[in-house]
Amino acid sequence: MALMTGEQYVESIRKIKMEVYMFGKKVENPVDDPILRPSLNSVKMTYDLAQMPEYQDLMTAVSPYTGKRVNRFTHIHQSTEDLMNKVKMQRLCGQKTAACFQRCVGMDAFNAEFSTTYEIDKKYGTKYHENFKNFMTYCQENDLTVDGAMTDTKGDRSLAPHAQADPDLFLHVVERRPDGVVVRGAKAHQTGILNSHEVIVMPTISMGPDDKDYAISFAVPLDTKGLFMIVGRQSCDTRKREGSEMDVGNSTFGGVEALTVFDNVFVPNDRIFLNGETEFAGMLVERFAGYHRQSYGGCKVGVGDVLIGAAAVAADYNGAAKASHVKDKLIEMTHLNETLFCCGIACSAMGTPTESGNYIIDLLLANVCKQNVTRFPYEIVRLAEDIAGGLMVTAPSEADFRDPKLGPVIDKYLRGVASVSTENRLRILRLIENLSLGTAAVGYRTESMHGAGSPQAQRIMIARQGNLAHKKELAKAIAHIKE
Repeated sequence: MALMTGEQYVESIRKIKMEVYMFGKKVENPVDDPILRPSLNSVKMTYDLAQMPEYQDLMTAVSPYTGKRVNRFTHIHQSTEDLMNKVKMQRLCGQKTAACFQRCVGMDAFNAEFSTTYEIDKKYGTKYHENFKNFMTYCQENDLTVDGAMTDTKGDRSLAPHAQADPDLFLHVVERRPDGVVVRGAKAHQTGILNSHEVIVMPTISMGPDDKDYAISFAVPLDTKGLFMIVGRQSCDTRKREGSEMDVGNSTFGGVEALTVFDNVFVPNDRIFLNGETEFAGMLVERFAGYHRQSYGGCKVGVGDVLIGAAAVAADYNGAAKASHVKDKLIEMTHLNETLFCCGIACSAMGTPTESGNYIIDLLLANVCKQNVTRFPYEIVRLAEDIAGGLMVTAPSEADFRDPKLGPVIDKYLRGVASVSTENRLRILRLIENLSLGTAAVGYRTESMHGAGSPQAQRIMIARQGNLAHKKELAKAIAHIKE
């Protein structure tokens, strides 16, 4: 099959009989639901861009496993150039959607699974790598979107998975059959799962021998029996039901998360990539986390580009663009944003091949990248809000603006620069609100903190990868210390 168009993608998702719940009710048609549709549009953009000749090198690659051109979101990285193109692609997608485009987790899971399954097979003689390669080529040939599910609900953080009061707080195997396994549990914060064809499930932490039933990784379609999703609540989400394009801020694109429940889900043997080999759970988690922390040096930067642009437009419309402090704030926002991009490119350029042949980023620099992402977007947002002014959160609704009596009053008193319409001023302020506080903030500001692990998770990896002993030896050599 050739690369799907955006419309073909939408229709392919429409055919999947997912079990989705929101606001206490089952959603019969997730594709056309006004709250959920913007998130689907964001994924659709990854298909639309792949059809454009000018973006072919970024959005697609030739798969060495099928010999055909595939969407880069299903590609296995073959070089440092692939790793850098991934980051550049993510920045492009962020610029085009100003939202989370949701396919990064699946791409990062692909590459982590590829190398980890190879090394499990090498030690145990299992067939996980063959299983995964068959699944991967199936996704490439059919141009599928794949969600990556890692985050368990975790329960009591001080206890290992097997020691939890409720064993289901980490997803685990509850039955082993000759033809597969049955699993139960839930994965939280599943970005884009409603817009995916398949889901790859991975363990969420390193595990010991007693956690054997929790060391499980596999893939299943989204219409698998026993699999259902409960949509997460987002700030300002019901504005999308009100019919106001202006008040939403970014009315076309968005993101969505869901609590994804696996209620006695059967997984056939040929879809299993890890099953009880506890010592490899940590490797899979570490490699996935590294790839995903690299991703933030692209996607958050692309959205940041839009926010910086919106802040600059707001300054123009407010008549403040020439103020020195406004210019300085825009410079600082740009500096912070490009620093994030530098980290994403640096950890990619320093990548190395794994035993399986695919390339992995420099793990230390990837964790430094994500550590910066937990901070810089918050400052970029703060500066954008500073430039925008208080009207960003106090402006009347579009319904008031369209009202025959109230509209002229709003138009008169909320105009900034005389040559700019009040409507355009309100539109740019609503976009900044959306990126700073609304539904897009879930995929930009707040998700910058907790996505791909909390800040402390990166600090642990920085400590582990930082090679402090080597740095001590360097200092002793310079100081002529002999011990």
